Amino acid sequence: MSGNTIQIAIVDDHPLILEGLQKLLDNTPGVEIAGCFSSAAECLDFLRTSYADILLLDIGLPDASGLDLCRDVKTLSPATRVLALSNHSERSMILQMLQQGASGYLLKNVAADELVRCIHEAHEGLLTFSKAIREIMAKPSASALRETPQLTRREKEILLLIADGKTTADIASFLHLSPLTIETHRKNLLQKFGTPNVAAMIKLAVQLGLM
Repeated sequence: MSGNTIQIAIVDDHPLILEGLQKLLDNTPGVEIAGCFSSAAECLDFLRTSYADILLLDIGLPDASGLDLCRDVKTLSPATRVLALSNHSERSMILQMLQQGASGYLLKNVAADELVRCIHEAHEGLLTFSKAIREIMAKPSASALRETPQLTRREKEILLLIADGKTTADIASFLHLSPLTIETHRKNLLQKFGTPNVAAMIKLAVQLGLM
């Protein structure tokens, strides 16, 4: 560990960004650059023998995905807090990085004072985001905005059988109903979920907690 000084490692394959971050943080009290790397391999080699409190991680590296590297870093050095630094603002990417153990997510247009704030918050064990990312995370996802469809007991039963890969004929035989009745239920389910096909319907049903 590093006492009161926050040890920071940076991984980014863009030399200008790497240089800019290094200059900024070199002039920031209370932090110290432990290492700068342009690839995932260099970063992992460093962490096998050295330590960083905070890792600023570009998720678009040439030799590995940011998701894989974040997972590897947390396995190799669990105490290192990973802050994703990216141009990608998709909610799904943010959530995937958090699932891999990241302590925060920042867009590369983050202001200097905001970057320093996020570093200190992550060092204190908090989950942290740049302002733009906080706004994205505060908005409900499309599936959360969608009203949960009200299904009958029979529709729930058929939905589960469809998700299990059963054909119309299989379901009709299992439930002792006609194939035409099963097809009618299938069409009603698609309409209630507002999805174009069965795959999308199953995905949404899982997101809504119906399965």
